[in-house]
Amino acid sequence: MSAPVAFVSSSDEKTAVEWVRILSDAMPEERVCSFSSMSTSEKEQAEVAIAANPNPQDIAAMPNLKWIHSVWAGVERLVTELGEKAPPIVRLVNPELTRTMAEAVLAWVYYLQRDMPLYHKSQAEKRWRPLPYRPPSSLCVGILGLGVLGKAAAAALLHAGFRVAGWSRSKKTLEGTETYSGAEGLDTILHKSDIVVLLLPLTNDTRRLVSKARFAVMKKGAAFINFARGPIIETGAMLDALETGHLSHAVLDVFSIEPLPDSCPCWLNPNVTVLPHISATTTPENAAETVAKNLAVWRKRGKLPQTIDMQRGY
Repeated sequence: MSAPVAFVSSSDEKTAVEWVRILSDAMPEERVCSFSSMSTSEKEQAEVAIAANPNPQDIAAMPNLKWIHSVWAGVERLVTELGEKAPPIVRLVNPELTRTMAEAVLAWVYYLQRDMPLYHKSQAEKRWRPLPYRPPSSLCVGILGLGVLGKAAAAALLHAGFRVAGWSRSKKTLEGTETYSGAEGLDTILHKSDIVVLLLPLTNDTRRLVSKARFAVMKKGAAFINFARGPIIETGAMLDALETGHLSHAVLDVFSIEPLPDSCPCWLNPNVTVLPHISATTTPENAAETVAKNLAVWRKRGKLPQTIDMQRGY
């Protein structure tokens, strides 16, 4: 009997069963099993794990894994808890996920550019208050993170007529986009951007990157979008900047604790739009298609897609 491909997830059993069904349909030549249903012998035989926000201890219980394919774009928990002894990790790079992220960035930048938060306040106050129109060309959108998602978002914004600047840890070039890198470059892009969009991975270097000092250097009246990870920003510092009017509005799709607790002040802050981690979703069917293609190439050629650099964390 062939070695099973393990599906490892922190989701409930019903969801795991559905994932196994979809993955099995996408690659009928493989024997996909939910981790919870596998025997000790099967766990020892497994060479490949498909992971959906798994408990890293479950991954560690399969000592002969050759690689892990995440069906999430974020893999920070695996990187942090498994460390450098982990087998190679492939994160999900999926055309549909990339498209939906670019779509979300454009949608919520439009939301801010067209002053929707202010019109929402006017409605609540029963005030008929037209505001001057700001064309996209009058606004600079700064994207922090120029990976696959950041590049796609930049292209969508450029096509819509916005001025776009981008920042990454290492120097990159992107057609039509002013690019910056390093600490000095980060301060520069924050200072010049009317809307800042966060698309960075969570690593040791990016945790609390957007701090009180970094919020302070942002342009007065700038807006902020976080579609990356909650711990990259200092939430208290952001709320202080909103309270003083230094920041005009924040659109937050990710938080340090999810679901967001009822006690979090973001819920009732009129200058914060809370989203339930929906900016870039991909269906299990789309994810399974990507996994099936990558696994088939590995079976045939022994070649893996690009894997995570465990020291950098992405």
